[in-house]
Amino acid sequence: MRFLRFGPLIVFLRTKDVGAVKSRLGEIFGVEEISTEDAIRESNEFETVVFVTDEWKKETIPLETAFLIDRHASVVLGEVINRALPVEKVHIESTMIMIRVPANVKEGLKLLAEKYNGEIMDIKTALDKGEAGDTIIAVTEKKLNSPIGPEDIKGAVLIKKDFLSVYRELSIDAPVLLMKLMPEWKDITIKIYDTDKRYNGNIERLMMVIEDLDLGFIVAEGWDWDYPRPFMRVPIYKLKLLTWEDPLRVKFLLKGLEYVGYQRLCDIDVFFEGRKISWVSVSKGLEKFELAKKAREELESLLSDEVRGRLKVLDEVLTR
Repeated sequence: MRFLRFGPLIVFLRTKDVGAVKSRLGEIFGVEEISTEDAIRESNEFETVVFVTDEWKKETIPLETAFLIDRHASVVLGEVINRALPVEKVHIESTMIMIRVPANVKEGLKLLAEKYNGEIMDIKTALDKGEAGDTIIAVTEKKLNSPIGPEDIKGAVLIKKDFLSVYRELSIDAPVLLMKLMPEWKDITIKIYDTDKRYNGNIERLMMVIEDLDLGFIVAEGWDWDYPRPFMRVPIYKLKLLTWEDPLRVKFLLKGLEYVGYQRLCDIDVFFEGRKISWVSVSKGLEKFELAKKAREELESLLSDEVRGRLKVLDEVLTR
C-alpha cells in the first residue's frame, strides 16, 4: 500500500512573448495546453506542470490552462535555456508531497501541522503562499496510484521547510500517524490454492490486485500447507494483510479472481480473527457463479487500465 508520493512540479515561465513561448513548448515536448485541473489530475510524480504568463505577473494561483510535460522540471528548464526561449524569469512553486489518509482527514491535517510546524489551508491557497523552498503536504482520501485532481485534495499543510528534510521525516512518521488516526486495523490472512499448480500466475494476479486497489500492507508471505481433510495435505501460498478495509469486502473482491467465466483458476480463502470467511457471507443470495461474475465486474471497474490489461493477459495464459 502506498501512503506517500510526490505531486507534480509546478513552474511559471514569465515572458514578454507569451504566444511564442507557448508555441515552442508545444513543439519541443509534443504537448498541448489543457485545463489546469486536468493537468494536475493527469500528472504523475515529478512530471511538470508549466504555466506561461506575462513577465510582470506576480500571481502564482494556477491559471485556467497549463502544459503537462512528462519530464522532470530540470529537463524542462534545460530545454528552455538551451533552446533560448524568450523567458525573462522563472518561478518555481513549493514541492508537493501527497499523503493518503483514508479516514479522519481533519485530525490528520491537525497532526501534520503540529508535527512539522505548518499551517493548514486549502491547496490553492498553499500554492499561492508557498515559495520555492517550502513544502506542501496535500492530504487525500483516494489511493495514490489513481488520478488525483484538485477536488480530491481535502486540505493541505504549508511548511516553511525544505522538502527533502520534510520527506525524510514524513516517510518514517507516516505509518505511526496513520496508526494514530486509524487504530483499528484488521489483520487478515489470505490463502491461495491451485489444483493445477499454476501458482506463479495466480500469485501475480493476487499481488497486483492488492497493490492496485491499495487494499493494505502485506506484512508476511510464503509457502505453507493446508489440511482440507484428515490425512490430506496440500500446498498453499499464504500472505498476511494489514488493512483498514472490511474483511468481507476483501473476500468479495478476491472472489472475482477465482473464476474466468465458468472456469475455476484457483481457490482464494480469506481468514479474519482465525475464522474462514465463507463465500455465502458475501453472496447476498447469489449462486456461486453469479457471485464470481458480479465480483469480477466490480473488481475490473476499480482496477487501473494498465492492471486490467495485465490481468486479462494472465487470465488468457491460465485458461489455455
